[in-house]
This record gives sequence, C-alpha cells and structure tokens, in this order.
Amino acid sequence: MTVVALSGGIGGAKLALGLSRVLPPDDLLVVCNTGDDFEHLGLAISPDLDTVMYTLAGLANRELGWGRHDETWSFMATLEALGGESWFRLGDRDLAVHVERTRRLRAGDTLSAITTDFCARLGVAPRVLPMSDDPVRTRVHTDEGWLDFQDYFVRGRCAPVVRRLAFAGADAARPQSQVLEALADPRLEAIVICPSNPFISIDPILAVPGMRAALAARRAPLVAVSPIIGGRAVKGPTAKMMTELGLSPSPGTVAALYGDLLDGYVVDHADVDEVTGIKPQVAMAQTLMTTLADREALACTVLEVASALREQR
Repeated sequence: MTVVALSGGIGGAKLALGLSRVLPPDDLLVVCNTGDDFEHLGLAISPDLDTVMYTLAGLANRELGWGRHDETWSFMATLEALGGESWFRLGDRDLAVHVERTRRLRAGDTLSAITTDFCARLGVAPRVLPMSDDPVRTRVHTDEGWLDFQDYFVRGRCAPVVRRLAFAGADAARPQSQVLEALADPRLEAIVICPSNPFISIDPILAVPGMRAALAARRAPLVAVSPIIGGRAVKGPTAKMMTELGLSPSPGTVAALYGDLLDGYVVDHADVDEVTGIKPQVAMAQTLMTTLADREALACTVLEVASALREQR
C-alpha cells in the first residue's frame, strides 16, 4: 500500500472512490470506522464499511447516500405489516449482506476476513478493512441522556443536543494488524483523513489503542480534507455537533481537533478567509464532490499536497 485513507461513511466514501480511480488498485487501503456498528433484528450491521464497499463497487444509492441503488423493499414492507421495528431501513439486497456477515461472525470469522471476501466478490479492487476486529461502539451523551449512536443518528434524526461522546469497548480493542503494518511500511507515501465527521467517524478510529501512536510515528505525510464548507457540513450533523459542543463549525476547528497529526490540510475555496492561523500547510480546492470528476479532482489535489510535503522533508 502507498496510500492509507481513514474514512467514515458518505463523505469519506466519495473521496475513497476518487482515490481508487487515480491510484493503482493495490496502492490504496481504506480503513473504515466501525463505531457506528450495532446489532439490529439479530443482525450485525456495519454501516460505514458497507457504504465504502457499495461505493467502490459502483452499487451505492447516490440519492439516499446509503444502501444500494438497485434496492427493493419487500422485507421492510412485510416487517412493518407485522408490527416490527422499521426505524432502521434494510433493503432486500442489503439484508443479504447483514445475514451472511452475521452467520460468518458467529462461525468465528473476523470482520476483516468477511469484509475482504465481500469486497472481492463485489469487484472492489482496493483493500477495505475495519479499524479493528474488536467491537467499539459510539455512544452519545445528549440532553435526553446516553444514547447508542444509531438511536441518536437514525431513530432520533440527530435532534437531541450533544453533550459529549464515548467509545465503548475502545480501551480493550486492538488495531487491525494489517492497518498497523501499512502505516509502518516504509513505502507508504500518504495518509489521508477523508472529509468525514471528526467526532463520530474519525475519533473512533483514533480511540483504538495504538492507532494514534502509529499515525504519530508515520514517515509519510498525513493530509486531511475539511468536512466543513462555509460553516456547514455537506451532509450529516458535523456542524450541529460542533455548535452544541461549544465549538465554531469551521475548517480551523477541525484542524485543531486533529492537532499535531496533520502535515497538510485541504480546505474549500469558500473558506479562504478561515485559513489564517491553521498550523499545517493549507491547500485550497473544491471539496464539494457532486460528480465523479469532482471526486477524482479532489483525490489528485490531496495526493499532490502529500507529494509536495514529501519533497520538503
């Protein structure tokens, strides 16, 4: 691997797709957040892993931002008719992924092995791995008390006011071994933090013991893309959460959250007046990715920033 990308769901998956199209397939490893994972209807659900997998396989539902574009909904319709829980929607084709993942986990397979096999079967060329094979679960302390992440995010539609976050199980979790190997590989050329929510997509990855240390010990430059454009997030509750946590929703705030991990930072042109005082080297670009060409262009910008940083060393 020459590039390792840390990703959450939709925004991270878009940049991961761009990177996959401008890099040789064997050169990219996408490390996915699993803090969103949970058990629902007796099934093991891995939302961010599946969003990245579907996106790289060309199967993602671009309108919804989650699930598959070729989905049908007979299961959910029948479940609703029977009075079952329908707040977390599972399409028929998506359901097959969760059923088979659950079966293999119960048979003793690791989440990494299952993900690798699923990606191969769906024609995903880059390596996609979870941050850990051990369970880490994001919990949100709100004005309504502690909520499991999906209860906050999907059932509550991010309406409760956020006070703080915790990552249950993180203390006992181990980083995925191949991820650590890739981060320590002398051939590594860049580490990318995708434009994902820093609190619920990237922080769970960094909370796994040994992950932050591995990133700090890197030889390759680390470049992040701001998830904030003009004081707002493209999708999701990033800006809302920042405000509720007493932080300004700005690129500078996100850069400060990542701190000394950053060597380079890519910020949207709309935020040119916000870059003063940001410590890492800043590059301006269009970070709103509405087309495939946008994804590829941003990926090229990120790689160019990393290349320039390598030359400065």
